[in-house]
Amino acid sequence: MKTKLFKLGSWLIAMVMLSNLLAGCAGTAQGAELRSDKPRLASNASQADLAELAAGNSAFAADLYQALRQEGEGNLFYSPYSISAALAMTYAGARGETEKQMAATLHYTLPQARLHPAFNALDASLTSQSQDAFQLHIANSIWGQKDFTFLPAFLDTLAENYGAGLRMVDFATAAEAARQAINAWVSAQTKDKIKDLIKPGMLDPSTRLVLANAIYFKGKWVMPFEKNNTHDGPFTLLDGNSVSVPMMHQAGRFNYAEGEGYQAIELPYRDSDAAMLIVLPQAGQFEQVEKTLSTDLLARITNGLEPRSVQLTLPKFSFESEFQLAKVLIQLGMPDAFDNADFSGMTGKRDLFISEVAHKAFVAVDEEGTEAAAATAVILSKAAVPFGDIEMKVDRPFLFLIRDNRSGAILFLGRVLNPMP
Repeated sequence: MKTKLFKLGSWLIAMVMLSNLLAGCAGTAQGAELRSDKPRLASNASQADLAELAAGNSAFAADLYQALRQEGEGNLFYSPYSISAALAMTYAGARGETEKQMAATLHYTLPQARLHPAFNALDASLTSQSQDAFQLHIANSIWGQKDFTFLPAFLDTLAENYGAGLRMVDFATAAEAARQAINAWVSAQTKDKIKDLIKPGMLDPSTRLVLANAIYFKGKWVMPFEKNNTHDGPFTLLDGNSVSVPMMHQAGRFNYAEGEGYQAIELPYRDSDAAMLIVLPQAGQFEQVEKTLSTDLLARITNGLEPRSVQLTLPKFSFESEFQLAKVLIQLGMPDAFDNADFSGMTGKRDLFISEVAHKAFVAVDEEGTEAAAATAVILSKAAVPFGDIEMKVDRPFLFLIRDNRSGAILFLGRVLNPMP
């Protein structure tokens, strides 16, 4: 079955403060950003709140993986951080049972007054690491119907904590132009790695608001692979057949762990606290290990990592995944957001519901490092070589994730069933 095709910095924030200003923008061009006096706040969350946010994000990442892995049989890759951040902006307007369901599903354990500053602080912490060898860019935006009224308090929360300015579009009479404008923004923020996030038909005259997050990552290995040590080799698929793929080879000291049914290795990126963690189930045990993927398992693996001499073989791979997450999020426990929704914190009325959550992600791993990108759109509509001591040969399906070791935030998570889909 074919693979389903699927944040950073601080900059000045644009926001609309008053309803009459919103109503007076009928002539604003598609995607024009209106500016107010609400700048993005300096990050001021406590370390305890940051840790709690990261832990919740990890729990949501694991829950979502278990749901998405059953959606298809091929490779899988997504950004739990991007999805959680986009939905956090939506959550800022949720009230009542909708707010409770979203908090439980997304593992938002902090009260709203602390959650959004924690997202702001985590964003600042993650993006402050960017240098020549390590790039991490996170951006947020909100796109609203030009003659529709949003509460100033809701817009202020997004401006101060997510750097998201309100961009005026006309979904009512020019939904396709609005779609193209949002997709162009996503493409620019991800260096053209994520294109056509919002598909034709996802926006229509009933659309009133789209909240978008984009994340771009590029990191160079601390220990790059020598290209002349890359050779084609067999990769065994789940069905026992094999395909020939470019296999990279190197020996060195890595953080390594073993557990019941798996090996794990951590590949760090230069000039950052980020690393790729690869979890390789033993032959014939991929499904068992995959079923147990959880925050507890990831904690056991990361706590068990120790420096060891390893001879590593790893396939080069590149692919993208794409999801429409409404059905999955409903199944995970937040149905009201899509039907009996209360987003009165956005407009003062219960007149909006989430019609779709679109997500798309890209990853490429080669001898130099990793490039990855993802974007999420929450659409709201109006109701109606030398040998080491240990051998680890990644020549069969495996799991992998990119995490920030300082905060514990999982930036990306995925599996490779076939490096050459």
